[in-house]
Amino acid sequence: MRRRCRPRWPKQSAGFSLIEALIGITVIGIAMLGLAQIFLLSVNNNTRAGEISHATLLAQQRIDYLRGLTADELNTFPSTLRGESSDEPLDPNSDGTLEFRRITVLQSPGGGIYTVKVFVFPAVKIGVLKATLVGAPSSNRVRAILNTVITR
Repeated sequence: MRRRCRPRWPKQSAGFSLIEALIGITVIGIAMLGLAQIFLLSVNNNTRAGEISHATLLAQQRIDYLRGLTADELNTFPSTLRGESSDEPLDPNSDGTLEFRRITVLQSPGGGIYTVKVFVFPAVKIGVLKATLVGAPSSNRVRAILNTVITR
């Protein structure tokens, strides 16, 4: 009867070693950190795009309102009798939180021509002077600026 000899090297197990597992976890962790940064950047960009879109809509609403006024009404804009304001804080979704500040600049150089400029700023600019905002809108985080001409 022959004896079986044991092999010199024992058979390797089919699993991963602890070092291999740690290296794998580290690689996955680094990849996840990169993805998390991209995700946060994406959320911030989407929020800003939503604010700009909403602000543009609010500015366009003001211009549409002004286009519906007569020449006499444009000459007296803003009229407290009609409930108008050229500088107003806005809560567009009626949740009790002011989200925007809309400033309307209407000028009439004459001849039935009215130039309109509508600025929409975030709510954090509610306490800032109107002249400061209109004078340097880009340095005050303007969300929308719309210009138009109305003729009567």
